Amino acid sequence: MTVLEAIQKSTEFLTKKGVESPRLQTELLLAHLLKLPRMKLYLNFERALSPTETNALREFVKRRGQREPLQHITGSTSFCGHEIAVSRHALIPRPETELLAELGWKFLVTRHSSLVTALDFGTGTGCIAIAIAAKCPEAKITALDISSETLALAKLNALQNQVAEQIDFLLGNGFGALTAGTQFDLIVSNPPYIASAEIETLEPEVKDFDPRGALDGGADGLVFYRRLAAEAKPYLKADGKIMLEFGDGQADAIKRIFENEKWIVEAVQDDYSQRARILIAHK
Repeated sequence: MTVLEAIQKSTEFLTKKGVESPRLQTELLLAHLLKLPRMKLYLNFERALSPTETNALREFVKRRGQREPLQHITGSTSFCGHEIAVSRHALIPRPETELLAELGWKFLVTRHSSLVTALDFGTGTGCIAIAIAAKCPEAKITALDISSETLALAKLNALQNQVAEQIDFLLGNGFGALTAGTQFDLIVSNPPYIASAEIETLEPEVKDFDPRGALDGGADGLVFYRRLAAEAKPYLKADGKIMLEFGDGQADAIKRIFENEKWIVEAVQDDYSQRARILIAHK
């Protein structure tokens, strides 16, 4: 079977399984298997796949047809130019979260302090902490998560991206895990924000493979925003900022939550698709 034949047959299979962008998904899987940039496949359409390659591709495509995420099959994803290993223990990094990391590092590089610090609340894969650390070599970041398996994945990613020395990994349930009196220039978080009842309506790639704890934001999806609004102030420097990602349609409710706790909401930032996505506030 040639590369082109493999792409055509696999695309037909994934189409029947309801996978979005089946041709693109097939090409990404094949490029990963052959260790080629995806566009190089177009120069190799007539290349014959070996039996080993054919069997491996068949297994990859079968898994994708069962709606296992592409990133789990390939083992990693790209985030702000960094290769981030993924697993069932953490939410797969989304492209829109790159904007949150970017806003975070752009704020930190304006700080004129001998010690610039940030807290990544619910670090997951560590992608936000890693992106900020890479852009702010002088920053010290605390990456907090409730799951030891998740923190192990984040540590691995920090090591592979050569920023582990800048990041302290902390296991714990919220601010209580921090030393009393600790304050940060920046608190950044992409907390769970899906309403509990909506999780079963999500695509199988999300509801069956992302950890429930990284999705479930309580009855209305806003539990963690209330917690952050109520508890974060003592851990933020006087001129520090909190930056939070949220879901579609949640901007007004989260803005009210923070204003009711006497925060100054200075911006609600749109993502790259012009949807309100990030809240920026200060004390």
